[in-house]
Amino acid sequence: MAKNELKLLGGWFSPFALRVEIALNIKSLNYENIEETLNPKSDLLLQSNPVYKKIPVLIHGDKPISESGIIVQYIDEVWTNAPSILPTNAYDRANTRFWASYIDDKLFPSLRNILAAEDEEAKKTNFIQVEEVLERMEEVFNKHSEGKAYFGGDKIGFIDIAFGSTLRWLSVIENMSGKKVLVEAKTPSLVKWAETFAADPAVKGVFPETDKLIEFAKVLQQRWASAAAAAAK
Repeated sequence: MAKNELKLLGGWFSPFALRVEIALNIKSLNYENIEETLNPKSDLLLQSNPVYKKIPVLIHGDKPISESGIIVQYIDEVWTNAPSILPTNAYDRANTRFWASYIDDKLFPSLRNILAAEDEEAKKTNFIQVEEVLERMEEVFNKHSEGKAYFGGDKIGFIDIAFGSTLRWLSVIENMSGKKVLVEAKTPSLVKWAETFAADPAVKGVFPETDKLIEFAKVLQQRWASAAAAAAK
């Protein structure tokens, strides 16, 4: 496939765009990576995703596909001559989608709330929620991996992509708070999985640097604080 037939509207800081990059790498697809600054949003982004106006968007030919989970599933369904990302069994596919949704519903909001929290009590509450999610995912990994390297077995699968995209942001939270949440004493399988996932060729080249994300997180905090102050007036 010619490179210009696939375009990814994403951002180096986005765990959701990272999901798409990993899926494209798994399938060994050539694509043009278009970095969005979101300030302002490009005309191409607004035209490609007029409903949510968010990244990521994958443009296949002249057809835009939005939302990271949907995009990853689209990639898996269209390019079938490469390693499968989702299970072939219908029940297993449904289970996989469930846990990917769980990560989006439970983990991402808690991570954001830790960064946006204005007091220690709010941070503590969300840290507890993050720890609960990680302990749950430890159980899920031990059940689904069947002793292999990934949630998906021998190779990276849909849950791996959904969960693995959060790892650098977990590191950001840990560095900025001085509190570890992914620890071997509580989640030994996840600690080992995270190291394996980060070293995979499909992931290693696109993982953002933690220090760079920390600086980006500080900008977000300032932006949220300013917005909260303006709203309070």
